Amino acid sequence: MSRADDLLSAARAAGAMLATAESCTGGLIAGAITEVPGSSDIFDRGFVTYSNAAKQQMLGIQSRTLETHGAVSEEIAAEMADGALARSEAALAVSVTGIAGPGGSDHKPEGRVCFGLAQRNGPTRTETVEFGAIGRAKVRQATVDHALELLISALER
Repeated sequence: MSRADDLLSAARAAGAMLATAESCTGGLIAGAITEVPGSSDIFDRGFVTYSNAAKQQMLGIQSRTLETHGAVSEEIAAEMADGALARSEAALAVSVTGIAGPGGSDHKPEGRVCFGLAQRNGPTRTETVEFGAIGRAKVRQATVDHALELLISALER
């Protein structure tokens, strides 16, 4: 049984609909969830907001936040998760923004991903994970795996 299967079971048990807001994964989290038969019971929608313009138009990200913190920041991850929650029927939304590579900088290295988790009945939480320069595909897969774990953990509380 995959973690996406586990997520489906946990969301069903909690009676919760989910949404995703993705940048560096380009929809892979939504894809992992909807790969599971019956996921329409718990998955409302996904936002793929790769560009800053898409983040602003689709999720309501503030230009001031982008200018102050940059797209790869916990502040943007929080606004993405909050925006997905506000623009969906979901009770729980996860967001990701990061640098899958190749590239990065000393300030924001390759493999850095910021996560947001917003819930209707609770505060929005954020965290940053440094996956390291393990390659684009591995960073993206590790991001999907971590996002699924965040959702499962939130549902099991």
